[in-house]
Amino acid sequence: MTPTPFRRARYALLERGSWAESRRIAEILRRETVGGAILLVAATVALLWANSPWSAAYFSLRDLHIGGEPFGLHLDLTVGTWVADGMLAIFFFVVGLELKREFVAGDLRDPARAALPIAAAVGGMVVPALIFVAFTAGVGDGAVKGWAIPTATDIAFAVAVLAVLSTHLPTALRTFLLTLAVVDDLLAVTVIAVFYTDGIDFTALGLAVIPLVLFGICVQRRLRSWWLLIPLGFATWVLVHESGVHATVAGVLLGFTVPVLRSAAAGGPEAGPGLAEHFEHRLRPISAGVAVPAFAFFAAGVAIGGLDGFTRAMSDPITLGIVFGLVVGKPIGIYLTTRVLASVTRANLDSALRWIDVFGVAMLAGIGFTVSLLIGDLAYGLGSDRDDFVKVGVLTGSVVAALLAAVLLRVRNRHYRAIHLQETADTDHDGVPDVYQSRRD
Repeated sequence: MTPTPFRRARYALLERGSWAESRRIAEILRRETVGGAILLVAATVALLWANSPWSAAYFSLRDLHIGGEPFGLHLDLTVGTWVADGMLAIFFFVVGLELKREFVAGDLRDPARAALPIAAAVGGMVVPALIFVAFTAGVGDGAVKGWAIPTATDIAFAVAVLAVLSTHLPTALRTFLLTLAVVDDLLAVTVIAVFYTDGIDFTALGLAVIPLVLFGICVQRRLRSWWLLIPLGFATWVLVHESGVHATVAGVLLGFTVPVLRSAAAGGPEAGPGLAEHFEHRLRPISAGVAVPAFAFFAAGVAIGGLDGFTRAMSDPITLGIVFGLVVGKPIGIYLTTRVLASVTRANLDSALRWIDVFGVAMLAGIGFTVSLLIGDLAYGLGSDRDDFVKVGVLTGSVVAALLAAVLLRVRNRHYRAIHLQETADTDHDGVPDVYQSRRD
């Protein structure tokens, strides 16, 4: 009796995407690399200043109140809060643009391609959250409230590490890292809106719909007038902030309203980039080069108190839960989810890659910074003792994850370089690598 032949997988996990999408991903990563370098500098300066003889000036600047309460609005905020709630909304607006573009016009519009980063992001959230809860469940006093802190990935920080390593990471893996981080941001925004909102003023939230809808109508009509869009965006932000929902959610909602494809009157999607790509091109440098580093500067400053203070922080269950969540939980959650998905769908890993490569990217995803620090502020309060433990945990966990990923990726660097040379070969000199012309779509 002839045995039944093994059925081939219907698709390959982490298969190379289209040439156009690969170029877009490469451009985004180049910009994030610069932003990540600035972020690292800002965080380092803040940490050194906060532990210097002039630390009082740093904390006075962070806690300086600016604003007032016009029309009964609660806008008398500290500089640190203005940056965390206001400037970081620019970052989340770009996240909203990225998400919409990925699922409307990017490679992730294909459900088969979208399933992997979505599932991996969920796995990378669940496992570190469980680890954090295991460390803090018996502590009491709301310590477990910070369960979402180690679940976030900082794409700028991760890409900056890659730039320092100078690795030739395959295009598919770089795309996976970026889309994973984007989906991770969406989950983080959802968590912030649902679990870190104490009370909701439904009147203010309902009023926020008015400028949001007007903003959406303007961008759908392809209006780019800054004097019209900025006031509408700011009004949406103010009312969402007033409602009790974290104001950065307004940035994502505004980003979702921007059209990705060009209108028929403008020549359709083949005529050039849509309004979402236009806004992303304009705002990404501001987000990566100004907004996120400014947040890092005011969020990363923690007075460690020397070796004794660091030892005290590292013995706290909150700090340990964050460190182990980022260093152990993130890579395990992402890697195991990817392996399970491959097993369930009978899919094979793309022939150009190895599972150790996936694990290396999963370790990079353990670098949490911007959103992790933001969730820590929301969970325990800015300037509290536990907030200081959060900062020590996030900084320590991110550095350890980066170092471990660096070791693994250095080992795999020769293999990456060989793949890179194959991908960039252009024997017919038409400007498109041969590998994209020979692939079967």
